[in-house]
Amino acid sequence: MRAAAFLDRLPETRRPAVWLVLLCLLLWLPGFFTIPAGDRDESRFAQATRQMVESGDYVRIRLGEVERNKKPAGIHWAQAATVHALEAVGIPARGQIWAYRLPSLVGALIAVLATCLLGRALVGRRAAFIAAAMLAPCMVLLVETHIAKTDAALLATIAIAMGLMGKAYLSPDAFTARQAAAFWAVLGIGVLLKGPIAPMVPLLAGITLAVMDRPAGARLWRLSAPWLPALRMGWGVPLMVLFAAPWFVAIGIATEGRFFSEAIGGDMLDKVSSGEEAHWGPPGMYAAIFGITAFPSAWIVLRSLPGSWADRMQAPVRFLLAWAVPTWLLFEAVQTKLPHYTLPAFPALMLLGARWALDPLRQEAPAWMRWLGNAAVTGVAVGLPVVALAAVLRVEQRIDPFAVFGIAAGVFMAWTLMRMARAAEWGRAALAGAILAVPVYAAVLEGVIPRMQAVWLSPRLAAQVAAVAPGLPADRFGVVGHHEPSLQFAMGGGIRLLRDGPAAATFLAEAPGRIAAVNDRQEAAFRSAAAERGLAVRELGTVTGLNYVRGRWVTMSLFRVE
Repeated sequence: MRAAAFLDRLPETRRPAVWLVLLCLLLWLPGFFTIPAGDRDESRFAQATRQMVESGDYVRIRLGEVERNKKPAGIHWAQAATVHALEAVGIPARGQIWAYRLPSLVGALIAVLATCLLGRALVGRRAAFIAAAMLAPCMVLLVETHIAKTDAALLATIAIAMGLMGKAYLSPDAFTARQAAAFWAVLGIGVLLKGPIAPMVPLLAGITLAVMDRPAGARLWRLSAPWLPALRMGWGVPLMVLFAAPWFVAIGIATEGRFFSEAIGGDMLDKVSSGEEAHWGPPGMYAAIFGITAFPSAWIVLRSLPGSWADRMQAPVRFLLAWAVPTWLLFEAVQTKLPHYTLPAFPALMLLGARWALDPLRQEAPAWMRWLGNAAVTGVAVGLPVVALAAVLRVEQRIDPFAVFGIAAGVFMAWTLMRMARAAEWGRAALAGAILAVPVYAAVLEGVIPRMQAVWLSPRLAAQVAAVAPGLPADRFGVVGHHEPSLQFAMGGGIRLLRDGPAAATFLAEAPGRIAAVNDRQEAAFRSAAAERGLAVRELGTVTGLNYVRGRWVTMSLFRVE
């Protein structure tokens, strides 16, 4: 009874931001400091930022000696500023991956708070608070807070921009020039983070609203957007461009135009037309995995969809549908699919779900949709720690007690939520799902993943090198067969990525004091090439682990010339 009363009072708290920040920290901090740098995107972003900090070149983006012309520099600037700020107060952050994750965590936190504070105009105070609490534990956002890249920060800009656009849509006469300036400014920041994605969301929503709002019987091209002047596009678009243009001009000059040809032609268009880097997925994939990516809130959102569509004539619901649906459909149509691509639609979906949960006249979803939602929340609550237990058992042949605890927490979570579902206590269920997800996530992120030594090959290899050759400069270390960005982050961008065993023998022969790490597939060729050159090599140790990106076991041996 006390727990139920607490959940009932929580949306009425005078300081909703304080409770949301506390919830977010409980959800996101487990594993934040202890999970090593992951492959491949996180280590690529972090190492590129580290090279910015060390070189002082904040225009060009490089990974080792290779230009990384894929994304704008916004997230690298945020990460670099974080590293400089931490080091200014005496915290050695340059080699710590958590320092590069802080902008992701802050961005996710801003997105949650924007959903709460700006969502009030759309669904009311109570529902906006619950929607923010539903967004915080979504698995895809939780993962993005633990990865040093763009998407959590991008979500912050989209949540703010769309919240402001919602105010302009509902009350154009009350929308101030200051709010319009904030709208365009955050879109400009979004462009610096990930190019056209940030302005694309309000553009699609605006087109959809203009079509939906046209007078009955009007022709399709007779659009209606009385709210558009409130956004003040005349000076707003130039303001957005002003935020991003200086860097784009500088990078165009610095790379002689290569950034644009590679970022647009080699990255963005490839994702649209083909499944880049084996990330192809069929249309409908995001809908199929929504129960996982939006766990534990997906089951409420799924129940809300029929009622939301029925209420589409209501202006707030229409705006939220125009925010979520076209963005979702666009990413379903794109050939390259990654779970986080639909994240910009999540705040709108959570607001729809929370509105439905608090509506006493809510429309019930069909039985199959209710069953699907129940299966999703139950299956993921128990299945996530079960998968973690199975992974440890398979990789390291041991039973992890944290995974066992996670299974128990998942069973309790599923049992509690099903009881609330039977009583139709959907507001309580939404908040309870967010709170009960804390021990499930903590068991996996803090208990299981950091302790799986076999999968963290790069930091173990770097530690072995530090043990046998303390202070070895990065350019005196070469590696064959493990060219993962996590090793570059662990040892420095100057390490030499060698093609094969003979190349490693040549590397050692060129200068004294060098060390080469050679994988088991190339060791025989390395020893043969070293013998042909008359090199007396000594093995300094071996490290065996699972390269989870490639899905194969690797044994790395360290060699030095006597």
